[in-house]
Amino acid sequence: MEQHSPSIRAHAVALMNQGVPNHVVAAQLDIPRGTVSWWRSEDRRARGEAYRQPTDCPRCTGRQFDEVAYAYLLGLYLGDGHIVSKPSQHHLSIFCDATHTSLIEAAADAMRKVMPLPSVRPRRKPGCVEVKSYTKHWCCMFPQHGPGKKHERTIALEAWQQIIVDAHPWEFIRGLIHSDGCRITNWTTKTVGGVRKRYEYTRYFFSNKSDDIRALFTSALATVGVEWTTLARGSDPFNISVARKASVALMDAHVGPKY
Repeated sequence: MEQHSPSIRAHAVALMNQGVPNHVVAAQLDIPRGTVSWWRSEDRRARGEAYRQPTDCPRCTGRQFDEVAYAYLLGLYLGDGHIVSKPSQHHLSIFCDATHTSLIEAAADAMRKVMPLPSVRPRRKPGCVEVKSYTKHWCCMFPQHGPGKKHERTIALEAWQQIIVDAHPWEFIRGLIHSDGCRITNWTTKTVGGVRKRYEYTRYFFSNKSDDIRALFTSALATVGVEWTTLARGSDPFNISVARKASVALMDAHVGPKY
């Protein structure tokens, strides 16, 4: 291991105590970042200072954040995301079809825009990609987190979340469709003038077992003037359908297919 003079170490520690990030200190003094981290740790220990992981959580710091990205990320989380919050591990996960590469990028981008500091990593699994962001503060941003499955507990937005959804309903709708929804093309046949013709039409579906999440989705649809119907699968009304031509046109303009 390369040895550094006490004066270099003292200079580095002084910079860090002024709030200069480790990587900047390392670049400025031309020393390894790992060495700088070790010096910072040893300095804290010598001063009896407990380590607190830095955070840019908007709820904890009062920092302004990208509300458009948050409305989209909230839709993704409610549809097909979850938070792991354990003493030794904390992360937000959004699951995406492995073929939807742009959706994977959009999920990661939304996470970084809401909280830039935590690391974001895609993790490939059979048939899907799990986009993960590591920090316990995602529980602050998504207070809907709790034990058990979402459809087995009450899901309600807090006042500050509702304000964001009301301001950016299309981003919220897009996140829900991109997680638990789809855009499909149906077809039927009709006899016109004695000739059997095939007709195709586009429809959007959103499927979720949670009554509360479906209600949040349909409330947002009503806000933007989209008509919808409930389609029961058996006796369970899990499916929300948007099929009227004008409403599909609105959805195409603001949501579109997954890709």
